[in-house]
Amino acid sequence: MGVLTYTDEHTSTVTPSRIFKASILDSHILMPKLLPDAIKSIEFIKGDGRAGSIKQINFAGGFVKHHIDEVNEKTFTYKYSLIEGMGISDKIEKVSYEIKFEGAPDGGTLSKMTTTIYTHADFEIKEEELIAGKEKVLGLYKVVEGYLIKNPDAYV
Repeated sequence: MGVLTYTDEHTSTVTPSRIFKASILDSHILMPKLLPDAIKSIEFIKGDGRAGSIKQINFAGGFVKHHIDEVNEKTFTYKYSLIEGMGISDKIEKVSYEIKFEGAPDGGTLSKMTTTIYTHADFEIKEEELIAGKEKVLGLYKVVEGYLIKNPDAYV
């Protein structure tokens, strides 16, 4: 098995608590509304969103299942693993994510995401695929951030 880990950071003018509530705690409600052409629905097929839950995200062209490993509303930390669906194959066993939203000096947020990809055997992921994956995730956060900026009373 191979293991590849990388970290990304993103800054925002929105506070950590608002981004955490919107993009993590209420993602199953908010994301299908903000991206109806891409995300058809998000449902918990096991649990209620806390650690141990399994969340299924249904896209126009497929689905993914996430196992939620940790949700910490005090430290704004969220850990989950992609366990089934798009992105999982005979070459990739699972992908684990750790997201932490920290306060920035300007009152906004520094978002840190660590991604760990567990591959079968010696399979290597191409850099273009990593970049494409990073851009998709960043795009989702940009949509949520834009919504929160336009709606300053949401998720306060």
